[in-house]
Amino acid sequence: MTSPEVVVVGGGPAGSAAAFWLANAGHSVTLVEKKAYPREKTCGDGLTPRAILQLQDLGFDFDVPQFHRVHGLRSYAGDNLKLEMEWPEHSIYPNWGGVIRRADLDQQVALLVEKQGATIRQQVEASPVLDDGRLTGVELKHNGGVEVINPKVVVVADGSLSRFGWSLGTSRRRDFPLGLAARGYFSSPRSDDGFLESQLDIRDETGAAMPGYGWVFPLGDGTVNVGVGLLSTFKRWKHVNTNDMMAAYVRSAPDYWELSEASQLTKPRGGKLTMALSVGPLAGPNWLVAGDAAGAINPWNGEGISYAYETGRIAADHISAALVGDDLSLLQRYPQFLQDTYGDYYKMARIFVKAIGQPLVMRTLTHTGLRSKPLMEWVLKVMANLLEPEEKSIGDQAYRLLEGIVRAAPRI
Repeated sequence: MTSPEVVVVGGGPAGSAAAFWLANAGHSVTLVEKKAYPREKTCGDGLTPRAILQLQDLGFDFDVPQFHRVHGLRSYAGDNLKLEMEWPEHSIYPNWGGVIRRADLDQQVALLVEKQGATIRQQVEASPVLDDGRLTGVELKHNGGVEVINPKVVVVADGSLSRFGWSLGTSRRRDFPLGLAARGYFSSPRSDDGFLESQLDIRDETGAAMPGYGWVFPLGDGTVNVGVGLLSTFKRWKHVNTNDMMAAYVRSAPDYWELSEASQLTKPRGGKLTMALSVGPLAGPNWLVAGDAAGAINPWNGEGISYAYETGRIAADHISAALVGDDLSLLQRYPQFLQDTYGDYYKMARIFVKAIGQPLVMRTLTHTGLRSKPLMEWVLKVMANLLEPEEKSIGDQAYRLLEGIVRAAPRI
């Protein structure tokens, strides 16, 4: 076959966004997906306004029956502290979000990618062809057959494990936070709820506070996505079993969800969350890394879908400029662009997750915050990265205050 200008490895949000925008710009693109759509992915399935904006730009049809619209976030701690907060009005982002299974979301977006003229090859495994450490081609394996194609540029978007990226020399910074999460599906009479729900004061089997949160995200079809997340800033995180955490959370979740062993539809599935652009290098002579493969997940809240779409789109912009200008050295601008876009925000997020790695700080921040709706509404804007441009200075002041709280907090 004739080699395309760009090969995208991975058909999730980052890879699909990169393929869509490159094809939209007139480039020949082949997207390679190891599995066949629809394929299940371990994910919370929740979409914030940032993700909704990216999907709007892709032309996504929000009227498909699999999509359930939500208006905001309900947060609680224990039995007495609970707040409902609608997504804020914003000059850029919509004031609504949604929930849709990743199997459905990725399949729908893949159809949009094909409509732009990109080629999608499913059930094909991609491996780098290297010559003295340089990427010279991509080997494709399908049904026992092997072929090699030679694109000008490759987008690495094969998820947090990123075997393709690892072969090119990418690695995760061990001093950056890592998340662990598990989720499962349950039937629930409240599946049509209009809010995402998070438990900010999650406890283990002994009643001890944990540095993470639990969630219930309604899917609108009689089912809900239920899960737990844990941060590596907790000293004992390597000894924690997320399935046990989830079982404890299901037992303590509000009664109105009617979660139980009887309502459980799937076994928990877990995975690692690479955060805060912890992976590098993000660019090589003829390749870029995007999405979970780049560690682009937001440490504030574990959100990855929107940042996958965003970084995939940013990668496409830089690749297009390099191809049009016939100058692949322009790809080296990509890492700095990501740093300029997300660097300060992720730096403060790392301070935050360090703070809540101390159970006393987590408990204090949670119980203090949930007693003030104005404060929590602002916190929601910060954690979902929805501050207005003119609010940046206010955010910087709050970040510095948080840094001071972390430094002054007792070490326990």
